[in-house]
Amino acid sequence: MLHIMGRPSSFVFLFLLHSFMASLAWSDTNITTDKSALLAFKSFITSDPHNVLANWSVSSSPCSWIGITCNIRHGRVHSLNLGGMDLKGTILLEVGRLEKLTILRLAGNKLSGDIPQTISNLSSLELLSLSHNSLSGSIPNEIGDLSQLKKLYLGANQLAGSIPSSLFNYSVLQDFQLAINNLSGSLPTNVCAGLPKLQKFYVNENDLSGDIPSTWHQCTELLELQLGKNKFNRGNIPTDIGNLTKLWRLLLPSSNLEGNLPEKMFHHLPLLKIFDVSDNQLEGSIPKSISNCTSLKELNLDSNSFTGLIYS
Repeated sequence: MLHIMGRPSSFVFLFLLHSFMASLAWSDTNITTDKSALLAFKSFITSDPHNVLANWSVSSSPCSWIGITCNIRHGRVHSLNLGGMDLKGTILLEVGRLEKLTILRLAGNKLSGDIPQTISNLSSLELLSLSHNSLSGSIPNEIGDLSQLKKLYLGANQLAGSIPSSLFNYSVLQDFQLAINNLSGSLPTNVCAGLPKLQKFYVNENDLSGDIPSTWHQCTELLELQLGKNKFNRGNIPTDIGNLTKLWRLLLPSSNLEGNLPEKMFHHLPLLKIFDVSDNQLEGSIPKSISNCTSLKELNLDSNSFTGLIYS
């Protein structure tokens, strides 16, 4: 007969049964917390034209609801995905109670109001997608506390104020997309210092001012860079961009650029497919080195004062 610490096996069985029942009760309590948070969120949705929230009810498990995915291991809500559903309403503070959430996707709706600061409670969040809504107010500084965040999509809203400095210190962030808002202030001198994994950086179509950062060499993984249509100080195109060997999209229209296109800028951009510097004050001849961009498919140099030929 099996004995542990002098106890009979029946004691072990009862102990394990008690532990199992306690874990079930704990899981039940947590999923109940998730359910109440989601039902509170639903109560602030004023229009649901596609009835996607129809099966969100007290009598059923949230793991069976449309737009909800649960993690089997810990039995908690893992994903809230209601993108493109034309929902109207606001994002309630209670969303911050979904402690195990890793994906929050509400893009492509008609949500309004502020982004709640309680989103910072979602310490496991990896994707935050709130773009293409009517959100207003400022970006909460607390979003910078989401240390696991890989993708941040807040574009195409009505967000104002400066970009919190805390957003430039994500060790794992890959996508940084805040385009088409009313954001003001300046970008850090060295954007890349705290974003070593950055692949996409979109801040175009805002009211950003100051100088365009000139130190991009630390963004070694950068694929796409969009800065155009802001209110930057007049200046030259940053030559450091030429060190981004993985870059394939570079959009700098209406960026108050002046001077020449640097010859050395195109020496190390073999993957560049899209290049737009239209509506600036650039002048001079087009560098022969642009022929090194053998992948180039779209080139927009309109509304500048270039002379000479385009070399291919």
